[in-house]
Amino acid sequence: MEKPTIHPYIPILIGVISVAMSAIFVKMTTADAGVTAFYRMLFSILLMSPVFLYSYLPEIKKLNRRDWAFSAIAGIFLAFHFILWFESLNYTSVASSTVLVTLQPLFAFAGTYFFFKERLSVKTLISGAVAITGSVVIAYGDFQVSGSALFGDILALVACALITAYLLFGQDVRKRLSLITYTFIVYGFSTITLFFYIIAKGEPFAPYPKEEWMWFLLLALIPNLFGHTLFNWAVKWVSTNVISIAILFEPVGAAILAYFILGELVSESQIIGGSIVIAGLLFFVTDYKRIRKIFFRKSA
Repeated sequence: MEKPTIHPYIPILIGVISVAMSAIFVKMTTADAGVTAFYRMLFSILLMSPVFLYSYLPEIKKLNRRDWAFSAIAGIFLAFHFILWFESLNYTSVASSTVLVTLQPLFAFAGTYFFFKERLSVKTLISGAVAITGSVVIAYGDFQVSGSALFGDILALVACALITAYLLFGQDVRKRLSLITYTFIVYGFSTITLFFYIIAKGEPFAPYPKEEWMWFLLLALIPNLFGHTLFNWAVKWVSTNVISIAILFEPVGAAILAYFILGELVSESQIIGGSIVIAGLLFFVTDYKRIRKIFFRKSA
């Protein structure tokens, strides 16, 4: 395999910082959660359109009716994930919200257990128990602060469940399509869903000040396209486990950025609970068999 021009860990680090900026940009907006989510997805679609239309449009023919249905359902789940997660940031802190949203790997295993009857390993159960303990610590600490903070935590957890549903419905379709085509289609359905959601809620599409439009565009450009594109580039050179572990540190980056940009302080319960959650998820995504193989091979 050809060598990368730069070390893969550098783009991964930039990618983590990019996705961590998502919560910061949302906090900077004054628009309703649905409107913010709508423009994030709409601008993502517009930015992707030239590449998709020029190079990937013929792939549309590969989709059958079931694929279209599953893509639509995935887009709807993604839309409501953004609505609830953005809404959670109106009630709870960046640190709490982003930590709870990163519980997605455990929700994914719960989903595959209930819907696909996949067996749960002892490792999965242990990591799940640890991560849930951490989330309880965060929720308890936030409840001590205010009931609204706990409500924000609940919204973040539901948003996490919805992003898992989005991934579960999309995984089969994704096997037959390139990343660009699949993302474009699902983002399209998500944008349409958010459009009708805004109309139903009676929220204004405009006018907004120039700064607001800048946050909408940055949400599409940096976390959506720039951050995840870097992860997709890096996966050619490193294990997906490395990417999974790196993404777990998004809440750490988000909390640090929130401290310096928004002046948000991190409470003791958030530090302890967040550390427990990340420890549980690290245990979950780390491939210890592979580590032992590398270690003993080098030792020999």
